[in-house]
Amino acid sequence: MTVPMSAQPTDRCALFTRLGDGRSFDLAVIGGGATGLGVALDAAARGFSVVLLEAHDFAKGTSSRATKLAHGGVRYLAQGNVSLVYEALHERTTLLRNAPHLAQPLPFVMPSYHLWETPFYGAGLKMYDVLAGSAGLGATEFLSRMGALRCVPGIRAEGLKGGVKYWDGQFDDARLALALARTAAREGALLINYCPVRALRHDAGKLRALVCEDAETGRQYTVQARALVNATGVWVDDVRAMGADSAGRAHEPLVVPSQGVHLVVDREFLPGEHALLVPKTADGRVLFAVPWLGKVLIGTTDTERDHAELEPRALPQEVAFLLHESAKYLRRAPRPADVRSCWAGLRPLVRPQHFSGTKTRSVSREHTVLVEPDGLVTVTGGKWTTYRAMAEDVLLRCAQEGLLDARPAGVTRDLALVGAPSAPVRHRLCDEPGLHLYGSEAADVQALPGAERLLAPGLSEAMVRFAARFEYARSVEDMLARRSRMLFLDARKAGELAQSVAAILGEELGRDVRTDDFLSLARDYAQLPN
Repeated sequence: MTVPMSAQPTDRCALFTRLGDGRSFDLAVIGGGATGLGVALDAAARGFSVVLLEAHDFAKGTSSRATKLAHGGVRYLAQGNVSLVYEALHERTTLLRNAPHLAQPLPFVMPSYHLWETPFYGAGLKMYDVLAGSAGLGATEFLSRMGALRCVPGIRAEGLKGGVKYWDGQFDDARLALALARTAAREGALLINYCPVRALRHDAGKLRALVCEDAETGRQYTVQARALVNATGVWVDDVRAMGADSAGRAHEPLVVPSQGVHLVVDREFLPGEHALLVPKTADGRVLFAVPWLGKVLIGTTDTERDHAELEPRALPQEVAFLLHESAKYLRRAPRPADVRSCWAGLRPLVRPQHFSGTKTRSVSREHTVLVEPDGLVTVTGGKWTTYRAMAEDVLLRCAQEGLLDARPAGVTRDLALVGAPSAPVRHRLCDEPGLHLYGSEAADVQALPGAERLLAPGLSEAMVRFAARFEYARSVEDMLARRSRMLFLDARKAGELAQSVAAILGEELGRDVRTDDFLSLARDYAQLPN
């Protein structure tokens, strides 16, 4: 077997051997999304012993269903949340620097169909530049009508007066999460997916350990740690309830889930390399149309949900809203038959006091860190762009509470993630997917069997083998939803590839790999709700 020199194998038996060897960790993290992975990486980089446990796959939930924007948040600036925008703009630049193969600058155009819009929104975006300062990606420009059409030839020309061009960033969320996981492992952390936490254990009223279970074998493990961090996104209240029941106390809900839906269509609806931003739609939301991995993402909605589902589905009114609003601004309006994939994610918004449950779009996107009386540290809210700053806040709070010793922060500010190339990146994230998404590990992928056998454009047999050996992949969904993004780009095509991927994974994992669940999921992503 050819073994890449730069990649670390993720042998599941070896991972559980480490988990069960009786050691006590400094920090245990529950949840393998952006926030939990960021905490694990920061702690490991500071020299703490760290274990992270994820009930499903890394970034299975919200962290793989974002709008793929590493951004300061134009919308939040309009709401007057200057501190959040400032922090996000500076974290954006750090993210783009540490993973240039997975996060890159992207120009946006805000079209104007009324004469007042260009100076009004342009002034706000100039403030965006001021807040970014040296972390800016490019200067805001005022566009004439012809300038706007040159930048975004797919927008509706009728009534167009001009526009404003500004810069933000975009990224591949699921692959970035995987890079965080693998970088944390490189720094010494133990990370295991498909290992749900079943119970929390107390001693003298303080949280001392957790019980987790290998979802594939059913074997349970008790893990001791000085500090336990709950970073489970929209499910943080479930973990808090687990601790409350164990400690014999009650708790108030911390999170209100907000659903965001995205539609994916072909690039012909928005040719070029500029994204489109509509700052205010019919109901006050922001509308994005973003070129990404050879397709166009149209989103997003902001709908309160009363419970968290592992696979949330778009509501008919959400799809209708996105199609109707995009038709106002695109020269060719997408129809239901044009949608290649439709998917939803749940944002873990921090529930404000006296929340009426009506408009989650008005709820702050800032994060919160809460320490329970038993010592359970819960972090939730926030956004992908600020994952690193959130991690620093969590470790600061752990030190303040005496759960961990204080160690200097800032260790991840210039820490290149796994795969970050040293040479300038030539490919853009709006291009078709391919080997460039592996960065410096592209040669390692090509060294594996099947490098020349393409299962689909941008997806080779070697990529599937690499995912099984080095990227924690355990199922067809892991491969086609998060190592490759095929499920999110073209759900029907993903369904067609399922059997071939299952056969390769079966060889690598030494067991049968089923396709039934994934085929059902692909049908859901391919079919719009009635």
